[in-house]
Amino acid sequence: MDLGIKGKNAIVCASSKGLGRGCAMGLAEAGCNLVVNGRDATVLARTAAELRELYKVDVIEIAGDVAQPGVQKAMLAALPAPDILVNNNGGPPPKDFRELDRQAILDGVMKNMITPIELVKAVVDGMAERGFGRIVNITSLSVYVPIEGLDVSSGARAGLTAFLAGIARTVASRNVTINNLLPGKLDTDRLRGAFQGNTSAEEHHARLIADIPARRLGTPEEFGQICAFLCSVHAGYLTGQNIPVDGGAYVSAF
Repeated sequence: MDLGIKGKNAIVCASSKGLGRGCAMGLAEAGCNLVVNGRDATVLARTAAELRELYKVDVIEIAGDVAQPGVQKAMLAALPAPDILVNNNGGPPPKDFRELDRQAILDGVMKNMITPIELVKAVVDGMAERGFGRIVNITSLSVYVPIEGLDVSSGARAGLTAFLAGIARTVASRNVTINNLLPGKLDTDRLRGAFQGNTSAEEHHARLIADIPARRLGTPEEFGQICAFLCSVHAGYLTGQNIPVDGGAYVSAF
């Protein structure tokens, strides 16, 4: 399917690896030019080079933590009129909520709620004026299903979801959509390292997939293809939605 976004310009946050990289790959395959971002400049450069080689699109690298105002400013300076924004950032490490101090909570809210809101504010009016915009926020299945030890991440991402729910409806008539992708268990470095403890890699993998109806982990590549479709011309009537990408793990009839 031609997604109709060849030549569009996209900012993809935290895209040097993992789910962000999958989204950058999906958009580049669709013909989008990109600003990519990551904390590790070496890893980021490797990803950017691969995107250029595979898909022959323009790629600008902005290294650093997207939660930092200077990094956001650099991304927006590199691409001041984006057609697409994919918000993504790593969440806080697992920790019992009793061990959290105020700064840890504030840091989590900054990374996973305030930062994406700041970027939406920066780009949404321009998108509306130009008559096209796609904003996708990578949140988490924990917005629906609490995960022990990820309380800060869950709370911040749920806050982002609620904050943007009404805003999405205010720009829909201008062909600007705001949707959220809720990853479940996908095959990323973060998941492979989380909660492994003293178990072997094989035991850890078996435990991870035991409650997934698909009986496997999802991949960043297929996640990225879903993101690319949400950014396409075909998804203009889909907005304000939370879409689990979880192999059927979230059980709900509605």
